[in-house]
Amino acid sequence: MDTRFLGIADLVDTPSVAVVVDVMRAFTVAAWAFAQGAEKIVLAESLDEALALKTRHPEWVALKDGPPAPGFDAVNSPGLLRSIDLGGRTVVQKTTAGTVGALAVKEAPLVLCASFVVAEATAQLLRARGSDSVTFVVTGEDGQADEDLACAQYIARRVTEPGTDAAEFLRRGAQSRAASELAKGVRQGVHPDDVELCLELDRFPFAMVATLEGSLMVLRRRTVPAVGSHIRQPSYSSASTGPRNSPAP
Repeated sequence: MDTRFLGIADLVDTPSVAVVVDVMRAFTVAAWAFAQGAEKIVLAESLDEALALKTRHPEWVALKDGPPAPGFDAVNSPGLLRSIDLGGRTVVQKTTAGTVGALAVKEAPLVLCASFVVAEATAQLLRARGSDSVTFVVTGEDGQADEDLACAQYIARRVTEPGTDAAEFLRRGAQSRAASELAKGVRQGVHPDDVELCLELDRFPFAMVATLEGSLMVLRRRTVPAVGSHIRQPSYSSASTGPRNSPAP
């Protein structure tokens, strides 16, 4: 399999298969939203579009990066989102990097959105498809975010070498600039468990596929049956993540 690892600004053509990676935190949050029952996630172009969609569909759940803001129901934090019941709901997500990367490749025939929590399912979907060429979009820090690059490289290796160990890739994620900023509270809208939750390997047995539905880029979960029996490996950190399904506030 021929692989490319590109930042958003480096995309000059439409790839046949794109895997858009945002570990901290967009596509960890998206996976948690599905785990909490969300039916689909609409990836918004801008904060204004997210608010407009929320206005037209008051029952939808809008989330964004940073601190809470009027019109938005949640922030881009897996630690905070895991206590919200999203059963059957549509989520509108707008983030600084992840959603931007997915929209940049919206014309690609296959777009997957990924992070460590869905790494194996993503790799298995790519393996089953048998793609000759895959472009990994490294969304953070203009394509230099090491947690995103590490995750992308790990998924790429798992496609062709299923026995690849994750330890070194998770270590890079734990030592990344994003992990440090989240742990130190430099970024807003953060839960203390966010870094650990973002480094939890294969927590969920599904991949996430984004497709154009009318004018909207919509993300949906796609269960990979072979992953259902996969034993979830411990995260890089040893701290507790708290309950998987907390009651809604």
